[in-house]
Amino acid sequence: MRLAAPGIPSCSLPASGAAIVSLLAAALLPAPSQAAVTATDDGGHVLTLTYPAKRIVSLAPHATELVFAAGAGSKLVGVSEFSDYPPLARSLPSIGSSMQLDVERIVALKPDLIIAWQSGNNARQVARLRKLGYAVYESEPQRLADIPRTLENLGALTGTGQGIVAARDFRERQQALRQRYAGKVPVRVFYQIWPSPLMTLNDRHIVSDALALCGGVNVFGKLPQLAPTISREAVVAAKPDAIIASDERNESWDRWRALPQLTAVRLGNLYRIDGAVMNRAGPRMLDATDALCRQIDEARKRLAGSVPDATTETKAHKKETR
Repeated sequence: MRLAAPGIPSCSLPASGAAIVSLLAAALLPAPSQAAVTATDDGGHVLTLTYPAKRIVSLAPHATELVFAAGAGSKLVGVSEFSDYPPLARSLPSIGSSMQLDVERIVALKPDLIIAWQSGNNARQVARLRKLGYAVYESEPQRLADIPRTLENLGALTGTGQGIVAARDFRERQQALRQRYAGKVPVRVFYQIWPSPLMTLNDRHIVSDALALCGGVNVFGKLPQLAPTISREAVVAAKPDAIIASDERNESWDRWRALPQLTAVRLGNLYRIDGAVMNRAGPRMLDATDALCRQIDEARKRLAGSVPDATTETKAHKKETR
């Protein structure tokens, strides 16, 4: 074997020397990009792929947002209904609703990774996908801190570096909010997700973690159901200082304004927030949490008599939560 380099005379090596050079050259080559990847999902399952995922199906809108934020949006081949952010997601093939999946359609898309929604998907259908041999990552963020961890996991499973960057940015912004509202006087909040039947969320839902960051206390946080149905009388008994609705129905306020004995009504602490952002455990939730904190802080000032009582609804502009 003869070796030559610019400015260096060529020389001969014996066969054994050539073998050594070949081994050294191989050792200096970059590691293959198809190495196995591993992550632990929110259900505690350890998921190992022999190579980074190339074809992903998302079974929930929040999962779709997380995949895009982790830098793997181009690998999505199918998404659930209502996956409307980022706008590019709207053009992707639909695999049905979160609760009623089109399993045959999913199979036809030949995914090598499926992102499931632990509490929102049909458990029987997800089990069927697992039985068919598909790699399923369960996503169920219950705390704001779960979002950056999921971004890192999805980045690892898809072989992108964007997940780490997005996670770091999220944590920095979350910490800034935490410091801004630390030690604030607690505000009792009724968080309404639907007016009829009247529904709310308990403390196991990620929205309650956002409320806590802002110094809010979920008045129905201890109920056992994740999204319980409640009565108007129960709200009156809970004595909320503020009512925050994430639905878009105007009748939400009619029923409460008929109850001026409520502190929230008397002080005008009636707020609306974009549920498509606030109730969806994706990166944009931090924008909505920022708006939520400002609403709760305004209610706090009214409780302390720092600002005049209001008689009309204060509505957060949607831009605040996008």
